[in-house]
Amino acid sequence: MLKGFKEFISHGNAIDLAVGVIIGAAFSAVVTALVNGIITPLIAAIFGKPDISHVGNFILNGAEFSVGSVLQALLNFALVAIALYFAIVLPINHLKARATARRPVEEIVAEVDEQTVLLTEIRDALRRG
Repeated sequence: MLKGFKEFISHGNAIDLAVGVIIGAAFSAVVTALVNGIITPLIAAIFGKPDISHVGNFILNGAEFSVGSVLQALLNFALVAIALYFAIVLPINHLKARATARRPVEEIVAEVDEQTVLLTEIRDALRRG
C-alpha cells in the first residue's frame, strides 16, 4: 500500500499538477495586482468611477435587481483575460515560436505521425501509376 502511494506521488502527473496549482495561485496574485493597480485606476481616470456595479439597479416588488453587478463581473473577467493574454500568453507563444525556429530540421521531421507517412506513400503510389 505504501509502495503504491509512493509511486503515485513520484509519478510526473501528480507533481506537475501540484506545481501547476502553486504557480497558478502565485500567478493569480500577479494578475490581480495588474488589474487592481493599473487597469482599474485607468478606467477610473477615464470614466470617473472604478466600477459600474451601481449602474442599472432597480427594485421590483421588493426584490432588488443589480444589472451593474453582472456587468462589473463581465468587465472584470474581460480585464483579467486581457491582462493574462498580453502579460503571459503572448510572450510565452513568442518564446515558443523562437524555440521552434531554432530546432534542427531532423527533429521536426521526426515528429511526422504514422498517418501522414501512410498518406504520403499513397500519394506517391498514385503518382507512379
